[in-house]
Amino acid sequence: MTQVSHSLRERLHAGPPLVMGVLNVTPDSFSDGGYFAAPDRAIAQAERMAEEGADIIDIGGESTRPGARDVPVDEERRRVLPVLETLADRVPVPLSVDTSKPDLMREAVAAGAALVNDVRALRGPGAVEAVAGLDVAVCLMHMQGEPRTMQSNPHYNDVTREVGDFLEQRVRACTDAGIARERIVVDPGFGFGKTLAHNLSLLKHLEELTQRLGLPLLVGMSRKRMIGTVLGDVPAEERLHGSVAVATMAVERGARIVRAHDVRATRDGCLLAAAVREAE
Repeated sequence: MTQVSHSLRERLHAGPPLVMGVLNVTPDSFSDGGYFAAPDRAIAQAERMAEEGADIIDIGGESTRPGARDVPVDEERRRVLPVLETLADRVPVPLSVDTSKPDLMREAVAAGAALVNDVRALRGPGAVEAVAGLDVAVCLMHMQGEPRTMQSNPHYNDVTREVGDFLEQRVRACTDAGIARERIVVDPGFGFGKTLAHNLSLLKHLEELTQRLGLPLLVGMSRKRMIGTVLGDVPAEERLHGSVAVATMAVERGARIVRAHDVRATRDGCLLAAAVREAE
């Protein structure tokens, strides 16, 4: 486990961009309608994503779509841990746990997770302390508000600057608690407390964030409403081409990790974008 965690940490900072496959084991996922809530389907999907070239598989048991309600830790544990424990022995890909709950962070890492992906950026009680005691990477995401209310009336004077300010503050809180910078990934939180205009501006100016923060930057735009809106209100299942387009734009602007539902297509787009970015 420690070897996997250290290997992942090295890849976060150098080499080709990484694709993080999304595995939502929730009954109310916006992208798949809860299809992978059944453990056998979730495991089969993870194996499929590994075959398609996923560099990380991110397992989440609590929906964070707009309006989503909190899930008790026992229920989130019941959804996540059996799948994670099975996959730790069956796929040769580092696993990530998408949670804000310190107890589940510890249990997931003990079961084989090499990364903690927290949409609340370790702001919950005990979360910073939990990760400080774990030898794994962590992703800190920006979110204005909470999932239940975040899209009610998001407001910024300068979205890129304010997201950068927040992430700098959270990085400082983590390093002050003993979490080494080399373990930290940052995520601007597309769609989390942001209007379409905010999301588009963030993507346009993403290079400013990568240069300012000096840390691996993860983006998650796959199948999100911002894509559907720009393309004419197309449903989530018809957003593949748009998802790959914004993924390539993000990599061109310095993103290191792209969180995606459609691994193979996203990987192809990201590798081409990276090749152009690195060309002489």
